[in-house]
Amino acid sequence: MTKAILYLHGFQSSPFSFKAQLISRAVENAGDSFRYFCPQLPLSPDKSIEIASDTIRGYPAESLVIIGSSLGGYYANWLAEQYRCKAILLNPIIDPWRIKILDDLPDRSDLRVREWLDFREKYQLELEAVRVTSITDPERYLLFAAKGDELLDWHLMQSHYQAANQIIIEGSDHGLSDFAQYLERVLLFCGIRQ
Repeated sequence: MTKAILYLHGFQSSPFSFKAQLISRAVENAGDSFRYFCPQLPLSPDKSIEIASDTIRGYPAESLVIIGSSLGGYYANWLAEQYRCKAILLNPIIDPWRIKILDDLPDRSDLRVREWLDFREKYQLELEAVRVTSITDPERYLLFAAKGDELLDWHLMQSHYQAANQIIIEGSDHGLSDFAQYLERVLLFCGIRQ
């Protein structure tokens, strides 16, 4: 049975992010029994979920793993609950209304803050529609949460995925710039042995 791995990138990221590319190469090297998908997601959460759902339609839950980074993790959580499949969350957003950067940079003229606030305001209803308040089967989840994440509070991640498989990283950053050292663990959770 062919297994599907869907990667959902974060806000203002793309399929060309270094994490997406590392995973893409690793899955490609794993052979024909694995398929990798990483669509470019639009700003609209509704459209992002629709694209992701269309991409994985037809794959049974046991052959599907969704990987989500940051905002992509927020979407991956919702999709994993709908499809009852595995999910790997990389510094995922848990609550779009509780973002650490808003406390650290209260100056609304900062470009990152302004862009996030504009996005959140415009798509509030769509974001609320895919909110997951608690996960149903913690064993299906693997969380990577960096204590050094400058945008998100790792405590929220740890609490939300309380009984799930967790890797809490000392230091690092929101983008997980040291992601290469965790790639093997991600692949193992996907069923890929290097």
